[in-house]
Amino acid sequence: MVEIRFDKKFTIIFSKVKDKLSRTKITTQIKKISENPKVGKPIKYDRKGTRELYIKPFRLSYFYLAEKNIVYILDLYHKKRQ
Repeated sequence: MVEIRFDKKFTIIFSKVKDKLSRTKITTQIKKISENPKVGKPIKYDRKGTRELYIKPFRLSYFYLAEKNIVYILDLYHKKRQ
């Protein structure tokens, strides 16, 4: 398992999610990331090096630093904002 660290932006957005089902889905996916950091889709171009995981209707963006075995959860945004 890897260490999970949260960006301030993510914590603010996550605190605004009021739907209990969505919150449990997000935490479940974060647990999956901690078990296997390469589970998300790799992103190209400007955000190269990051990965995304789709959690209906959101996308969870994170960065895996393999040398230190740390995952940084960067952002949670609505799919329409993509």
